[in-house]
Parts: sequence; structure tokens; C-alpha cells
Amino acid sequence: MRLPPYDNFPTIADDKIILREIVASDLGELIEISFYDGVQAKTLEEAATMQSKINNDYRAGNSIHWGIADNTTNKIVGTCSYYRGLDKGEGELGCILLKQFQGKGFMTSAMLLAIDFGINTIGLKRIWAITSQDNSGAIRLLERLNFIKVNDLDGNKVEYELL
Repeated sequence: MRLPPYDNFPTIADDKIILREIVASDLGELIEISFYDGVQAKTLEEAATMQSKINNDYRAGNSIHWGIADNTTNKIVGTCSYYRGLDKGEGELGCILLKQFQGKGFMTSAMLLAIDFGINTIGLKRIWAITSQDNSGAIRLLERLNFIKVNDLDGNKVEYELL
């Protein structure tokens, strides 16, 4: 297994997106999708504090958090992360997009790149995702990417695992 942090922050891309490191100049556009421990940022300062915590988690080897950048503009349209369990060969995959970019293939590309990285670079043996039972778009995407439902969780959440 090759756990973070890496000598160079991994940047991976396909023909639609780039998964890259989030920098301070990206944060203003990401406030509405900036979360840490289930809490959403309301201000740029809160988003910056959350990003600092995320960066610390990465340096400690506990996670990797990419910005999803549109290939044509390099503008961040969402985020995609592994966290929880990396040291055990597992990773929870969490992703979120700005509303105006949903339904345009950005998340499919991001998750495919992240899954490949998780398996072939980190060496994960288990990848899972948790979403709301009401998030039909996320559930359809997970199922399209060969995740199967493994557990109903408290708080209207559902857990899916990649097979």
C-alpha cells in the first residue's frame, strides 16, 4: 500500500476533468460545498479553516481530497475525497458537485479516476460510499459504477460498496 502524503500531490485527469489539489484561490467558489465532519462552511474563513483541516488529514496519511476541475477552464466544479480507513486498506469515497455542474458527467469521471487511484496507487481492497436514501442521482451513479447497497444507516443514510 502507498498511503498519503506523496512527494507530489497526485494530479490525475481524463478528457473531461482534472483531479487536483485545492488551492486558496479556489475556496471562494466552493463555500457551498465545503464540509468537514458533516458541517458546511458558511463563509470564506470557515471554508479556509476546513481546507486547512483537510490538508492536515492528508499530511497525516488519513485522506486525500481533490478538487474536480473542468479540463477546459481549470475551474473547480466539485470535490472528491478518500477518507476513513486508508491505513486498513479501505477508503470511504465522498464527492460533491456545485449544482450547476450536476448531470454533465463530471462526477462519473471523478469517481472513475478516484476508484482507479484508490485501487492501483493506494492499494485499497475496499471502497465504499454513503449517501442519503433520497439522493436518487447519487444512488444511480453508484450502481452504474458497480457499487451495491450493503447497509441502511441511521439518519436516512445508505451505504454502498464497490464490488
